[in-house]
Amino acid sequence: MVNWRGRAPSRNVEDRRGSSGGIGGAGFGRAGMGRGGTLPFFLIRLILNKFGIAGIAILAGGYFLLQAVGLDPMGMVEPPGPQTQQTTSESNEQFAFASVMLAETENVWGQIFEASGERYPQPTLVVFSGQTRSGCGGASSASGPFYCPADRKLYLDTSFFDELAERFGAPGDFASAYVIAHEVGHHVQNLTGTLSEVQQQQRSLGEAEANALQVRVELQADCYAGVWAHYADRTAGLLEEGDIAEGLDAAAAIGDDRLQRNAGRRVDPDSFTHGTSAQRQEWFMNGYRGGNPGDCDTFSNSL
Repeated sequence: MVNWRGRAPSRNVEDRRGSSGGIGGAGFGRAGMGRGGTLPFFLIRLILNKFGIAGIAILAGGYFLLQAVGLDPMGMVEPPGPQTQQTTSESNEQFAFASVMLAETENVWGQIFEASGERYPQPTLVVFSGQTRSGCGGASSASGPFYCPADRKLYLDTSFFDELAERFGAPGDFASAYVIAHEVGHHVQNLTGTLSEVQQQQRSLGEAEANALQVRVELQADCYAGVWAHYADRTAGLLEEGDIAEGLDAAAAIGDDRLQRNAGRRVDPDSFTHGTSAQRQEWFMNGYRGGNPGDCDTFSNSL
C-alpha cells in the first residue's frame, strides 16, 4: 500500500472530468507524437478485434495515403456526441491519488535535474472522463493514459486504474503509480530530446524497424519509472512491502506478448511497440536497483 495520504498534491493538475471533446490520441505507455504521427491505439485495437490483421493493413494503407497527399487523417475523424460523467467518491479518490503521485515524481526528477545543474520543467497532468482534447489531437478513455510532447501534458482517465486491475489483472495502488511514473518518463525523454530524435528517425524506417525503435522508447520510460520508484522507496518512504511486486505485475500485464496471447492471437515480435512482459520488468528493475537514469540507455544496449 503506497503511503500517499497526507502528502502534498501537485499544483500542475487540470481537472477536466465531466467535460467532452474529440477522440483520438495514443495508447497507454506511448508518448503521443502529435498529428502526422502514429495511428491511435484505440482505433487499432477496435479494427484488430473486429477485422483482424487484414483490417489493420487496410486502415494503415488509407491513413498513410492521406498523409502522403497532405491531408490530416485525425482531423477527418468525426467526434462522437458529448459525454459527461458525474464525479464519484471513487473518482475523487483516484484524482487525489494521481495528484500526489505527480508531486512525488516532481520531487524526484527535480532533484535529479538539479544535481546535473539543470532545472526540471514540470509537466501537467490532465485528468478527464470520457474524452478531451490534447496538443497531440483527441484523447479518450479507450486510448489509455499517454503523454503529449507538444503541450508537455500527461492525459489520464482514472477509470483506467480500474481497468488495469479488472481487465489486465494488475491491482494495487502502486500499479497505478507505475502508470503515472511511466508517462512522466516520457516527459523526461521529451526534455532530453529523445522523443523528437526518435520520431525523426522513424519517418525514414519501415514499420517493423519503427516499431523496434518505439520499443526502446517505451522500455526507457519503464526504466525511468523504476528510477522514481527507487527514491520513492529508499528516500521518500512512500512504498511498503509488496508495492514493487505490484509494479512488476503491471509491467508484465501490459507486455506486448501477453496482450497478444490474451487476445488469442499469434505473438508477432515485428508488431511490438512496448516490449515483452519480461523486458518491461527487466528495465523497470534496472532503474529501481540503482536509481540512476544512466542505467536506462535502452538505445545502446541489446534488448
